[in-house]
Amino acid sequence: MIKSLSIILTCLCLAVPASILQKVDRNLNPEAFEMYRKLINVEPDGSKKEFIMYSVKKGRDRIASVFLSPASEKGRATLRVGENMWLYIPNVGKPIRITSLQSVTGGIFNNADIMRLDYSAEYNCEKMERREDLRVLHLKAKTRSVAYDSLKMWVDDQKLLPAKIECFASSGMLIKTLYFKKIQDFGGGLVRPAVIETDSPLHKGYKSIMIFAKMKQRDLPDEAFTLNFLSRVESLR
Repeated sequence: MIKSLSIILTCLCLAVPASILQKVDRNLNPEAFEMYRKLINVEPDGSKKEFIMYSVKKGRDRIASVFLSPASEKGRATLRVGENMWLYIPNVGKPIRITSLQSVTGGIFNNADIMRLDYSAEYNCEKMERREDLRVLHLKAKTRSVAYDSLKMWVDDQKLLPAKIECFASSGMLIKTLYFKKIQDFGGGLVRPAVIETDSPLHKGYKSIMIFAKMKQRDLPDEAFTLNFLSRVESLR
């Protein structure tokens, strides 16, 4: 009886932070949506390289994107379904497999950051702490194929939106920190950070920035998240 009660209490304790993480996911993104993003890579000397992408996402683990600029990247498209990722390059032929730790833009953001799934799809929330007006969620990867072994997510207690996320390797080494900034009303009840910045102790002096625009809920066909549709993602605009 005592053992059964202990198991029940443990399950209840884990259910609360898991529910919080799911709410954070929905506050960041509708269930299905489209958006435009500008990605900026900043070099130590201040020089910048910019990319503009159009993206669509459906459910917890499907996202497709196409590069609109610069001209050298235009038409390239990416698809992520669960842990699987592909890159389509016009005139090359069939899509090629890519990994979460690579980067299609070459900056601090890797493919897992650019093709972000719901956090609750990739991580379990093992512990939650309260610090003044923040909750700190300790997240552990569900599988070894996830880009980061663990995350420490600082969440605004009122808005239930992340303010900062630290990303760690299995060794405990800090890989990068994501900073969520400029809360913006995108319409349709979606109020979330419009800017994510990242830096890394492994790449001192470098910084990458992701700016979100025209983000809105949209019903999307399942076909949009298939390899055969990769060359036509831009047609959804």
